Amino acid sequence: MRGIVKSSAYLPHYRLNRTDITAFFGYGQASGTRSVASHDEDTVTMGFEAARMIVSAEGKIKPEALWFTTSEPPYMEKTNANVIHSALQLPKGTSAYDFNGALKSGIGAIKTALTSNQTVLLVQSDIRGGLPSSPDESQGGDAAVAFLIGDANADQLLASYLGGSSETLEFIDRWRNPSEKVTKQWESRFVEDAYLPLIREAWTQALANSSLKESDVDTVIFSGQNDRVKRQAAKIITTERFQDNVASNIGNAGTAEAGLLLLSALEHAHVGQKVALCSFNDGVEILIFEVESDNEVVNPIEHQIKNRSDLSYGKFLQWREMLPVQPPNRPAPSRISASASKRESDWKHGFIASRGDQSGLIHMPPSRLSIDETDNDDAMLMQSMAASIGKVATFTVDHLVYSQNPPVVFAVVDFDNGGRIPIEITDVAENEVEIGMNVEPTFRKLFTADGIHNYFWKVRPIRSTKE
Repeated sequence: MRGIVKSSAYLPHYRLNRTDITAFFGYGQASGTRSVASHDEDTVTMGFEAARMIVSAEGKIKPEALWFTTSEPPYMEKTNANVIHSALQLPKGTSAYDFNGALKSGIGAIKTALTSNQTVLLVQSDIRGGLPSSPDESQGGDAAVAFLIGDANADQLLASYLGGSSETLEFIDRWRNPSEKVTKQWESRFVEDAYLPLIREAWTQALANSSLKESDVDTVIFSGQNDRVKRQAAKIITTERFQDNVASNIGNAGTAEAGLLLLSALEHAHVGQKVALCSFNDGVEILIFEVESDNEVVNPIEHQIKNRSDLSYGKFLQWREMLPVQPPNRPAPSRISASASKRESDWKHGFIASRGDQSGLIHMPPSRLSIDETDNDDAMLMQSMAASIGKVATFTVDHLVYSQNPPVVFAVVDFDNGGRIPIEITDVAENEVEIGMNVEPTFRKLFTADGIHNYFWKVRPIRSTKE
């Protein structure tokens, strides 16, 4: 059998209340919240956060390939999946590829992985926005999902793939010039008329390819950017539509939306139920699954929705570079060295420290030689710190150092099983930091210079889902 072995999602910590947008402009009726990637997050760092939950608990099934999908790649020409590959510390023999640019690439990558003969770690991530006051700005959302897809016995699969269909037609719906940040879209009624015949044909064909009747399908998920198309699709596909609070609390995650809605449905589904995923992006894609086992999610979407902090609309515009602000007094940093980055990749991307072969003393950053004389020279062992829990020993708030989100909170962190490091705390306000606070490592972007992104690790507070 082939299907989804494991799945996970990552939601950024911050939420923007849509009413703050309407209050600022004095018009509109939007309600709820949308998720917002922090100033030091991009689609690569969010994708890694989703994927690390799978890799750390994947069991015996190892990915042979890593595929990364987004409509907002940090790099063009350079493979973004390589950064995630390095941060996950996957073997060099595990291939890494990008499926980027179009919203349709999200559902397309899922289908391609389901019909391939490889075990694929599929990572999908997107950061969504638009002009201030636009529907894209308020209804969009930032999120990432990851799936381990491959062949397995029924008791190893979360959901088996039963079949699906594709209907492709060239017409103008949404588009964006590669040099622009803002998406344009055609008149909604024209788009609706283009989609509806495709939906009828695709649904009929998907049922036939899966050897199912419509009454056999327990729930259906509609994914796409056009709400009019979704409402009309519900008149054609009469199966009960899956209802959750993703749209009202997170927003439309673009390339990651189909995967995020599927994961949410699987978190609520029961064994034996059949779930149809219908995506409306430059055509129609339908995938039908049968739930094979309960989804033991490390950090369910519902928990992540509750674990959040509100973000002001002004700060949102600043992070989106829609509102220039006065920067700190110190100059921006220069670009990083490519040779140094390659040489120190295990530490820089994987957060791999060194440990004394006799003393067990952890050195951060890693060192060839130990400060403990009982350890042998050039005998240090590798020690991953990516999943370590630490405590803040002391901290300072710096209002002068360069940052896209000043002030910067620096702390000295002592990890529970050894190791001490001065490091930046993220996803926290300066008045929330206290000595003894529990923190965990998170992969972030420090800065960008000359088009090169400097990725490294920070720490974030460990928060209760009850907050």
